[in-house]
Amino acid sequence: MSPLKFLCVVSLFSIFTSAQAHAALPVLMENQPLPSLAPILEKVTPAVVNIATKNMVQQRENPLLQDPFFRRFFNIPNTPRKRSTQSLGSGVIVDAEKGLIITNHHVIDKADKITVTLRDGRSFNADVVGSDPESDVALIRIQGKRLIDLKVADSDELRVGDFVIAIGNPFGLGQTVTSGIVSALGRSGLGIEGYEDFIQTDASINPGNSGGALINLRGELIGINTAIIAPNGGNVGIGFAIPSNMAISLKNQLLKFGKVNRGQLGISVQDLTPELSQAFNLKIQQGVIISQVDTNSPAQKADLHPGDIVLSVNGKATKNSSSLRNSLGLLSVGDKATLQILRNGEQQQITIKIGKRKIATIDGNRVHHQLDGATLSNLSPDEIQNNIKFGVKVIDISSGSKASINGLQKGDIIARANRIQTRNILELVSAAKKRKSLLLNVQRGNSAFFIILR
Repeated sequence: MSPLKFLCVVSLFSIFTSAQAHAALPVLMENQPLPSLAPILEKVTPAVVNIATKNMVQQRENPLLQDPFFRRFFNIPNTPRKRSTQSLGSGVIVDAEKGLIITNHHVIDKADKITVTLRDGRSFNADVVGSDPESDVALIRIQGKRLIDLKVADSDELRVGDFVIAIGNPFGLGQTVTSGIVSALGRSGLGIEGYEDFIQTDASINPGNSGGALINLRGELIGINTAIIAPNGGNVGIGFAIPSNMAISLKNQLLKFGKVNRGQLGISVQDLTPELSQAFNLKIQQGVIISQVDTNSPAQKADLHPGDIVLSVNGKATKNSSSLRNSLGLLSVGDKATLQILRNGEQQQITIKIGKRKIATIDGNRVHHQLDGATLSNLSPDEIQNNIKFGVKVIDISSGSKASINGLQKGDIIARANRIQTRNILELVSAAKKRKSLLLNVQRGNSAFFIILR
């Protein structure tokens, strides 16, 4: 071997052994260690928990097995067959002293048993304090010592481009951390929840992350991870989180009432478009215009009028009807709201007291002549919370009426009409419009069946 080749081999060997000897040392840049999220995560990850739920569901049986004669003939017991199902999710400890954990409603929905596992491996059974399907927020409680909670940040101060960290339990793998930025703010109209004001992020959120924490680089909670857009079933960098301000406001109501005690103003609104702005001779391009004020409503008592433009609620700008609905959805019955409105070119402040929700009702004959004698209503928030997802309820029925003769009973839920889903009265009216007959899918107690009305 030539002296030159020998020197090259020796030099390479020296470099290799030197690299091995220094592999445990931090990599330096300008004599400073490279930045790391580890110090933040060491403080906050104990506050993010894994949630496992179990529930028993009744198995579907062959229609023959539902026949009482058939069951007696073959001596089949009447006890319904059930099977156990499991699901996984995440949660965030927001009050260590009281053991309070915020998660998503869909994580603990219908659960018979909820098990919370901490970062240190301890497990606890959890009780549901309250849950709100419309916003997909739930509050559960565990009895444990040495718990660590997350400090909550003001999510209104977030800006697009802020760095964020998502922590959760994707696919049941165990606690997992991903990072990204705030991609957008105030996302709504997605049809994911009833109340939407999402933070959009490209930090990876996957099934099992639901209910987990979205934090800033100070280690403060800024959102509750909730949903993703996944056309092919996997993460594509579009995830959504409920802002911390909204989550904490709902948590306070759930702690106080066990549910979100929403009210109403009694107004119908629409977004202020450039065309409407021009028609009303307005210089503004953003806001919500009141199109109707209900009789004897809180809005009428507060002297609101059709044509008033709502600019803000309690100091928060009202960009569109969705943002107005979100702002009012965080208020309880009896709360006062200060509305900044524009009337005849002049700004005014109006204080209004939130009233109780009124459930819309309609005479069945106005829907279809075969429903004559039935009084129908939309479902109340309590009924929606009690595992009835959608439908129109028969709240009263006259004996001997067409609706009664056709087989409807008080308490029935009309889930579909002419094979069209009916989530409310308006959808039922639309499905029944100009039809000589009606095919109704009716839920009665734990059973469901079809009725043909001719």
